[in-house]
Amino acid sequence: MIKNKIIVALFFFAACQSTKQESKPETDSSAIASPETPVAGMIPNQLTEEQVAEGWELLFNGKDTEGWRFYKGKENDSWEVVDGTLHCKPAAAATKRADLMTVNQYENFELSFDWKIAEKGNSGVMYRVTEEFNEPYLSGPEYQVIDDKGYPNEVRDTQTTGSNYDMHAAPTGKPINPVGEWNNSKIVVTGNKVQHWLNGVQLFEYELGSDDWKQRKAGSKWKDAAGYGMAQKGHIDFQDHGTEAWFRNIKIKNL
Repeated sequence: MIKNKIIVALFFFAACQSTKQESKPETDSSAIASPETPVAGMIPNQLTEEQVAEGWELLFNGKDTEGWRFYKGKENDSWEVVDGTLHCKPAAAATKRADLMTVNQYENFELSFDWKIAEKGNSGVMYRVTEEFNEPYLSGPEYQVIDDKGYPNEVRDTQTTGSNYDMHAAPTGKPINPVGEWNNSKIVVTGNKVQHWLNGVQLFEYELGSDDWKQRKAGSKWKDAAGYGMAQKGHIDFQDHGTEAWFRNIKIKNL
């Protein structure tokens, strides 16, 4: 009888332990570093064997601007390669400013890049940029990079870091490192579907040309820009907004 009671007690103890394990809360995904999140000790501007096998291609070799040129062939002295980064100089350090963009054009892709911004800084990365207009932002949607808190001018929710500039707002609880520290961003474009990621977390997804997109465009800075978001293929463009920014580990995978 005592033996039976012990067996029953052990059975209920095991059941309780199993229940506790099953009910354990899931880890917050925002705290998990993705393979694209900058990791201390990793060598910048290099691909692993696994990434090469997956089809990734480096867009920046860390040494020079091979594979890059300036928008519409403009003169420029604001971009330089320093310490393995593409560095956009501050306002006082350059007089000939222009966006830096890839020589090649891309249609469907996954783009990953590390970035950091100076205090009060403003920059961004555009995709499917064409050169039929005076400015790249009149064709290419922009992944915003900015000092959300310190930028001296008004910053609306659709103009914060990670947003699709003036169209779709990044969530307020996004996982972002402080000004002066490295972050990783990712843009995924497949057909008309676009995703914005920040430090391993998807911020949002939108669809070019959808009714929602058209409504947002009509209420944005792009309401009179007929070519905005219309190109099916174009250049990757890194914005020179007159403030200091750094980029590295820029890689792309065609989808």
